[in-house]
Amino acid sequence: MHTIDRITIQAPLQRVFALARDVERWPELLPHYRWVRMLERRADGGRVEMAAWRPFGPPPLRYPAWWVSEMRIEPDRPVIRYRHVAGLTAGMEVRWELAEQGNGKGERVMVEIVHEWAGPRWPLVGRLAAAAVIGPVFVHGIASRTLAGIRRRAEAP
Repeated sequence: MHTIDRITIQAPLQRVFALARDVERWPELLPHYRWVRMLERRADGGRVEMAAWRPFGPPPLRYPAWWVSEMRIEPDRPVIRYRHVAGLTAGMEVRWELAEQGNGKGERVMVEIVHEWAGPRWPLVGRLAAAAVIGPVFVHGIASRTLAGIRRRAEAP
């Protein structure tokens, strides 16, 4: 499974990067996040537990998602990496990349989230489930809402 979500944000790179890496604040900024807990804090990230809702159709139809990741922040690039270590998506690799766009004044940022995963270890249907349902429905559904919420917050006065 390979999904890519991207968005352009009209804000300084450092503001966008700060919002992207401050995952503990996501539940207050992003209504689809149920909780985020730092289980282990390190200078370059840590182990983080996340839970989100994947909405379906009209409210209140939604499905809960939960995972634990090893998070690594690379401020010089700027990149944030996650390796899912628990939950249905264990083994998934996630990369957030931020890049200034345009005139070099740092007021427009392209954010791209790439998810790569071989799928759950289900005999016969694991890869198919990842490619046909988990990636396009759940991963994209949550990642696209996360990017839209980060953009709303970063572009707010």
